[in-house]
Amino acid sequence: MAGAFNGFGQKAIPFLKALDFHQSREWFQENRDLYASELHEPFCDLVETLSERFAAAGLGLRGDRKKSLFRINRDVRFSKDKRPYNRHLSAILSPDGTKMEQGVFYVHIGLERCFAGVAWWQPAPELLQAMRKAIVTKPAAFRAMVTALKKAGLALDPEDCLKRAPRGFEEVSEGDLAQAVRNRHFVVRHDIDPATIYSPALVDDLVDFTLRAKPLLGWGRAIQGKIG
Repeated sequence: MAGAFNGFGQKAIPFLKALDFHQSREWFQENRDLYASELHEPFCDLVETLSERFAAAGLGLRGDRKKSLFRINRDVRFSKDKRPYNRHLSAILSPDGTKMEQGVFYVHIGLERCFAGVAWWQPAPELLQAMRKAIVTKPAAFRAMVTALKKAGLALDPEDCLKRAPRGFEEVSEGDLAQAVRNRHFVVRHDIDPATIYSPALVDDLVDFTLRAKPLLGWGRAIQGKIG
């Protein structure tokens, strides 16, 4: 039943540890009620509480308990790793409430780490090209966005960037711009203290992070609007 987020159950992480140990459909079915009460239903409540808070803050991000969560089951069709279950739960809130949009909020609760991100992740070639062009042709706007993020304690993640300049951008000489056009994604991340996931205060922490990441959303949306 829907409600305000009150924290994950105390057995949330122990459940993930046990599931990872067993990696068995039989074990999961036997413990499905525990999964629902400790992890799944609280996560659904978190998504819908965040959706309300994001709307109130004018962030243009929303989600719901049916569309936003990724399944805990792994897609093993093309993977050598045939373990049937993930070691985490995750969800996306986006401008239209689906997982197909760009400029999104992502939250991940797992065994290795708990974190959130605001991202333009794997943008389509047309949008990625427009973003790279905007970096070069409107460097002041790009640098203002980066500076605003820095003041908010955030920085673009360079993970998975190209080793060389993409075609058409080989002549970019200024270091920060040359680095930026090599990005495949534009993302900022926020580590979640695992101790906080059991408290409603997690919502405030995630809303604060997303507000601090708003310059990245605004920068990308301005570019996206010109090619839409």
